[in-house]
This record gives sequence, C-alpha cells and structure tokens, in this order.
Amino acid sequence: QVQLVESGGGLAQAGASLRLSCAASGRTFSTYAVAWFRQAPGKEHEFIARLSWGSGRTYYPDSMKGRFTISRDIAKNTVYLQMNSLKPEDTAVYRCATQMDRTYYSLSYYLESSEYSSWGQGTQVTVSS
Repeated sequence: QVQLVESGGGLAQAGASLRLSCAASGRTFSTYAVAWFRQAPGKEHEFIARLSWGSGRTYYPDSMKGRFTISRDIAKNTVYLQMNSLKPEDTAVYRCATQMDRTYYSLSYYLESSEYSSWGQGTQVTVSS
C-alpha cells in the first residue's frame, strides 16, 4: 500500500501563505492521482484539489481556484498544497489521499472521499484573524 504523511501545517495569520507537503512511501505515485481534502470540526471532508501524477493534470472546484495550488516534486515523491490569502474559514485538518488514476464516469470519482483508498493522518491548519 501507499503510506502518506502530511506536514507543514500550523498557525498562520489571515492573509498569509502556507505550503503543505504530502510525502509518499511504499508504492510510488506513478499510477495514482493525489488529492487534498480538509475537514473542519463537525463537518465532512471537503475536496480541495487533485493531481494526476503521471500527466501532471490538476483539477480544482471553482471555490478553490486562485488561492490554492497543487503541485508535485517527482524526485521527492511529494505533493504540495500551496495556500495563499488564508482566511479563518480555512481552519481545518488537511489530509492527502490517493486513488487509481483512471477515467471517471462522473465527477464523484474525483470529489468523493470514499473513492480514495489511502489517506494520511492529517496536519492541522489554524488561521487567526
């Protein structure tokens, strides 16, 4: 299986930037897609972004475009989430997850947390005003 470890979270002031890392071990990302989710207290997982490792293609919902950027470092087997212009409502546990990178039959394959097979433990991001 794939083991995922997130890092880079912490306390940030509103308007600041933060970069999260998702480091993979075990099987490589070669045939996988990697996504970032976040979960605020009492809420379900919210989809942020997805990256196809082989092609580098990315997908964002409209609500995440502009402020958040997903990227990869092939040599380090690491996926990043760059977050800019942070807002207090961004406060959550951020987790990365992987799924097989194949053609989807609906957007639910990208968006639903249940479609992802491997998960990290998460890193806390707290944004103060």
